[in-house]
Amino acid sequence: MLLVTSSINIVLIKFDYMAVEKVWIEEGCIACGVCEDTCPEVFKVNDVANVIEGVNYSSYTEGIKEAADSCPVEVIKYSE
Repeated sequence: MLLVTSSINIVLIKFDYMAVEKVWIEEGCIACGVCEDTCPEVFKVNDVANVIEGVNYSSYTEGIKEAADSCPVEVIKYSE
């Protein structure tokens, strides 16, 4: 939460930001490459898409969520 003050108003802004902690790909990947194009720091496509191990996923939360939303077969999953 951010508190912004001035001599006239006090404004509270709540941030709804949950960082991604874990990423996985379920069965059914068609290796289309959308995830790697969207977030190459986290995804690598060979015969199927793979999640790159050892990455600080919280640093790429937006890209991971975009890749999951863009996946045509909806197999990219994550937890916050």
